[in-house]
Parts: sequence; structure tokens; C-alpha cells
Amino acid sequence: MSVSDKLRPTAVNTILGEVRAAQSAGRTLVSLMRGEPDLPTPRHIVEAATRALADGRTGYPDNRGEPRLRDAVAAKLARDNGLTYDPATEILVTTGATFGIYAALTALLQEGDEVLLPDPVYDAYQSPIALAGARARAVRAPIEDGRFVLSGDALEASVTPRSRILLLNTPWNPVGTVFREAEVRAISDFVIRHDLTLISDEIYETIVYDGHRHVSPASLSSELRSRTILVNSLSKTYAMTGWRAGYCAAPAAIIDAMFLVLQQSSRGPATFIQDAAAVALTASQECVAAMRDEYTSRRSRVLSRLGDLPRVRVLAPEGGFFAMVDARATGIPSNDLRRRLMNDHGVVVVHGSAYGEGGEGTLRVSFASGGETLTKGLERLREGLASL
Repeated sequence: MSVSDKLRPTAVNTILGEVRAAQSAGRTLVSLMRGEPDLPTPRHIVEAATRALADGRTGYPDNRGEPRLRDAVAAKLARDNGLTYDPATEILVTTGATFGIYAALTALLQEGDEVLLPDPVYDAYQSPIALAGARARAVRAPIEDGRFVLSGDALEASVTPRSRILLLNTPWNPVGTVFREAEVRAISDFVIRHDLTLISDEIYETIVYDGHRHVSPASLSSELRSRTILVNSLSKTYAMTGWRAGYCAAPAAIIDAMFLVLQQSSRGPATFIQDAAAVALTASQECVAAMRDEYTSRRSRVLSRLGDLPRVRVLAPEGGFFAMVDARATGIPSNDLRRRLMNDHGVVVVHGSAYGEGGEGTLRVSFASGGETLTKGLERLREGLASL
């Protein structure tokens, strides 16, 4: 089997192909699909990159990450997450969180190993697991009391002797759950009991609502820290999606193994980008709070416009900028419903089944874009759902 045979396109890329075909045919569509903030990168970060360029910071970066940025990451983790990592040996700068996930999986997995994945979950995890010769094993996460939950019973039912890694995403894309401390502790006990490694994808950590608080699993105990790879990026927190600046923190032996993977395929983000990323992490965080306020307002608009429709209900996200619409009562498969909304009502969303069988019957609605895009998109979505 060739490498390409192990891969599959992500849902977003597949839908983008349909969107472009429709637009080429003259259709006007409004997208509530992508997880890309429409907010500008804060000015002080852009200015830091400009200064770095003017200072000639355009050569190869340190392959582990520029020391200044690794220092900034360590300071951020101490400030925001109560974690202590040695920037020289326990932090690795990556080209976005995507490459961090890839490097972690490739470094740790062997042929035939299994990775436990909550179901539904971000679908782009699947291909790097397959590239590593491993197999994703779904852990079904049902909707209870208006939120998706990952229970201890479901984890125990899914684990096998081949299980090596649990990949966790909190706040959880696509479903919007923010794991509470008691839930993270239960997951921690499961990881330790079964001698697993935890990959913790925390890219939405600052975008939380209604008093919910992000808990970084590695902060709960030294035992869990010793078997956790924390993966993060600046894409969502600072509206820096195109900058491709990410980082990982883990025990030195794991970082060394991931660095071996990284140096075969990446030099890491450009030096001037790393300088700007260091400024983003260490300067005033008022811009982060302002962006969270804006997403809070957008979330309220989503809940208000979709909250009174018959046979569907919108699940209030606790974090991130996606809302799941539960349309199971309609009996329409989610991909069919997604296509109907695009073709008949001109609004683009993602079908929940793209994220696993546990997402069937739901739709992921993004409010990463606001303004007229969100207003028009919600009107078209409301019209389409009301017509079912």
C-alpha cells in the first residue's frame, strides 16, 4: 500500500471543492464552515515581524525553535497553565499545531499501534495516525445534558492491549466541550492506569465562555506531566492562522524523538515569525481578551437565531468558535442535510458525520467570521432548517 492510499481528504477541503464548483457555476454562497478567525492579527505582533525583517532576521532559524521563542513559550506555560518546562530541552517550536501532532504521533507510534480518539473529533487527526502505521480507535462520546461527554466507561470499553496514545482536544473541536477539572482527572487516571501517552491539543484554550476554564492536563500531576505532550499554536489565540507558529512541550526524551522527526521535514517557522510570536506570548494579553469578547458576542447571535427552531437544537459551545446543531430528530443524514443547505439555501456548514459516527445527525456551524457573513449565514441557515 502506498502512502497516498493511507490518506483521505479532510472534510473542509472536500467541501471547499464543492463550494468552488458551485461558485464557478455562478452560485453565491455564504460560508459558516471554516475555523479561520476573520479578526486581524494584533498590530503590535505585525510590527514585531516588520522590525525583525528590517533587522535582517531572514536566515535559517534554530531547528528546535529560536531560543527567544522557546523562552517565551516557557514563560507563557508558567503564567497561564501553572506548568514548568525547560526551554532548552522540553520545548519544540513547530510549523503550526498540525506539525506538532504529526511529529508526536510519528515519534511515538509503531506499526499496529492504536490511538484512542474521542468520536466525534477533528478529522485531520486520522491521516497522520495512518502515516505512522497505526490505527485510530474511536471512543464514542454521546450528548448528555446539552454537551458531548467523554466518559470513563467509554474509554475503558475502547482500550485494548495495542492502545498507546489518547489524543485529547480541549476545548474540543468540533463539539465545543471544555473538559472540567474532574473530567480531566478521570481521564488522567485512565491514562496512567493503562500506561498511555496523552497528546493534549490545546489550541482553543483562551476561547472559553460562561465561566468555563481551560485545564491543561499536565498541570494536574507530575505523573501525568511525564506522559503528556502539550500541543499548541498561536493561530486561534492571536488570529495568526497564516503565520504557522506552533509549539510542543513534553519531557526531554520525547522532545528529542520529535525533533528527529521534525528535522527531516521542516526548518520550522521563519525566524522573523518566531520573533513576532515571542512578542505575542510575552506582551500584554489585552488583545486576547478583546477577541474572546467578540467571539462571545457572536456565540450569542448563533444561539439566539437558531435557538427556537422546531426539531433541531443548537448546543451552546463552552469553548472554541463552533456550535453543533443537533438535527437528529429530522432523520436526515447529516451529509445530505449539509448538501441541501448549500444547494437550496446557499449556506455552507460541515456535516457532523465528517468527524466520526458519533457526529451523525449534527452540523458544525462556525462563528469564526462575524459581521455580515455571520448575519447572512445565520439567516440562510435558519431558513433552511425551518423548512425541513
